[in-house]
Amino acid sequence: MHTNDEQQRVVALAGGVGGAKLAQGLQQCVGARLTVVGNVGDDMELYGLHISPDLDTVMYWLAGVNDAERGWGLQGETWHNVETLQRIGAEPWFRLGDRDLATHLQRSQLLRGGQRLTVATARLCEGWGVDATLLPVTDEPLRTVVETNDGLLDFQTYFVREQWQPVVRAIHFEGADSSRLTPEVEAALNNASIIVICPSNPMLSIAPLLAVPTLRQRLQQSKAPVVAVSPIVGGDAVKGPTAKLFRELGEAPTALNVARHYADFIDAFLLDERDDHERRRIEALGLRVATADTLMHSAADRRRVAEAALALGDTF
Repeated sequence: MHTNDEQQRVVALAGGVGGAKLAQGLQQCVGARLTVVGNVGDDMELYGLHISPDLDTVMYWLAGVNDAERGWGLQGETWHNVETLQRIGAEPWFRLGDRDLATHLQRSQLLRGGQRLTVATARLCEGWGVDATLLPVTDEPLRTVVETNDGLLDFQTYFVREQWQPVVRAIHFEGADSSRLTPEVEAALNNASIIVICPSNPMLSIAPLLAVPTLRQRLQQSKAPVVAVSPIVGGDAVKGPTAKLFRELGEAPTALNVARHYADFIDAFLLDERDDHERRRIEALGLRVATADTLMHSAADRRRVAEAALALGDTF
């Protein structure tokens, strides 16, 4: 489905640093014609504040104010509040930077004033000067809960406090059944020229999105091509627990297995060139496959991978 580049509307499903990096690359390509649908399964309440770590990671990358070294948080961050909390007897295992704190204060204030998370996110993005549109997948509470050998853990306890070391047996999405896509997400999907599944963790970043009723069906029925970018490079994850999770849940951490997770709702798969030996088996799933160097160390890399994903979509 070829579209005039000037009218091409790109929708990206993204979470985590890998998703945020590609979202930034897509924004370089299409600017305000990009809509990113973000994960809220990582959200938490802390110190009376509503924290949306995945939405914020994407927002900070889109705004170009992210800490490139850590991947998450803001550049030039200071940690006086964390030091003070420690001094007065708290144990702040989830560290909020001083500048980042302003984001959570403003979001929490807007939510307490009756605004939807979608509206609060739009206000924050406006304040940070983001060109693209960032939408939470749902305004209802949806929380990722990880079933481990240490019992049930909320996502941030598993990921941050326990440094994703407990062995995972299953992943649940509390509240998913009673959640629904926002009108803004519905409209973005209806108007999309291409939908890109970013190289995010399939189980912790993309699965919570797909847990919202009707999203999977909408992707299956989409007139726009759906292109996934592999988060696996050379049989391993670029960072984070993706490969470990695959193994713990009984699968090899391969691009082929990622493609299998997505095969019922995607049309094409952008494979890292180091995994080219898997191309034929992925094509056998009925998918169109292209290869590229998918590592994104620089802004130029992020744009290059984004262009490869869009070019793959343009072959339909």
